[in-house]
Amino acid sequence: MRMVDLIEKKRDGEPLNNEEIRFFVKEYTEGNIPDYQVSALLMAIYFQNMNEDEAAALTDAMLKSGDTIDLSAIEGVKVDKHSTGGVGDKTTLVLGPLVAAAGVKLAKLSGRGLGHTGGTLDKLESIDGFNIDLSEKAFISQVKKINMAVAGQTKNLVPADKKLYALRDVTGTVPSIPLIASSIMSKKLASGADVICLDVKTGDGAFMKKWDDAKQLSKIMVDIGEAFDKKITAFITRMDQPLGHMVGNRLEVYEAIRCLSKKGPDDLETLCKTIAAHMFKDAGRTQSIDAGMKLAEELLISGKALAKFYEFVEAQDGKLEDLDTFIQTEHVIEYNAKKTGSIKRIKARNIGVVSMKLGGGRQTKEDTIDPMVGIELLKKVGDSVKAGEPVAKIYANGDVSDDIYDDLDDAYIITDETVEKKDIIIDIIR
Repeated sequence: MRMVDLIEKKRDGEPLNNEEIRFFVKEYTEGNIPDYQVSALLMAIYFQNMNEDEAAALTDAMLKSGDTIDLSAIEGVKVDKHSTGGVGDKTTLVLGPLVAAAGVKLAKLSGRGLGHTGGTLDKLESIDGFNIDLSEKAFISQVKKINMAVAGQTKNLVPADKKLYALRDVTGTVPSIPLIASSIMSKKLASGADVICLDVKTGDGAFMKKWDDAKQLSKIMVDIGEAFDKKITAFITRMDQPLGHMVGNRLEVYEAIRCLSKKGPDDLETLCKTIAAHMFKDAGRTQSIDAGMKLAEELLISGKALAKFYEFVEAQDGKLEDLDTFIQTEHVIEYNAKKTGSIKRIKARNIGVVSMKLGGGRQTKEDTIDPMVGIELLKKVGDSVKAGEPVAKIYANGDVSDDIYDDLDDAYIITDETVEKKDIIIDIIR
């Protein structure tokens, strides 16, 4: 089999068969095919697309390129969740304890943030002492003991994806929907869960800017999951403004604790309860989604979900004692509305970029994060404001540059018209 034949076949719009897909993934992972040939194939895939069978075959080949996590030692149904990335997305910090408090086993491998989106591991590591480097044995032992664990991915988990993504990143082929789907699903399947919930974000601050693309990606991932006998649900959610009110690592941990205390923002609480309800049903914990929603509400009101969060933090060596001193910055600066009216939009990407520029995110993988800094949104889309009224707070260590204020000026779209508040979840695909 020759790589050039596969390139020409896909260039001409023909589907690749399982054997051909396995060949190029295996040989490229092992270093036997040069980057320039795989780059050509990726570009052909970008323009000619892949059908469902090809996407499933690519997922399977990538899945088998390295280690997988065996969760069979954990009794019961195991659940997992993945987000396509957004601004202010601290969902795992609320959802994990909420699910675990109900006795459902959540075993999650997470990643770090890059650019304007934050990573779950960065948020957790903002807690003093928190350890994300769990061995597989320790990871499984903790899930068995307290029903949840969140850790970094092992180095040999889906190595084909690491190589292919790095190449896609520098060849302009990242936006290919079947390539995105295969990348996400190979890692989720390698993590070993029985139930997988996908939070597919769409809007200004999301990777999927358009609703149609988010729906197509969701359907492909659900189809792939079903091909591997997994119970899978995709939630298409809004990212045309940040999720919740806080953006920044410690700020988001603080907001997650507020949400678990039943004092958090409505959009974050609704999203977490809804995903939890589907997990409860698919794991056999409840008979219906409605019963799952009621259970999630009870766990928040009773304080059991919050208690599970602290148990989780302690289990991974975190120290979180005094919330009053948890966030300390040199400056807390109010940002004021430029006109009177209703907030029509808060560009999530701008807010994420502001947090990054303050030091709360990475522009390169080598950058160091300041866990304290970030943005607090005092008003959200649909709220009325008056000119000169504070709509956000900037948490900063050091001077705040003019371009940060420019980003905020551009982020807030204020109109004279009344603006309707929209539900966080646009659609659910099963």
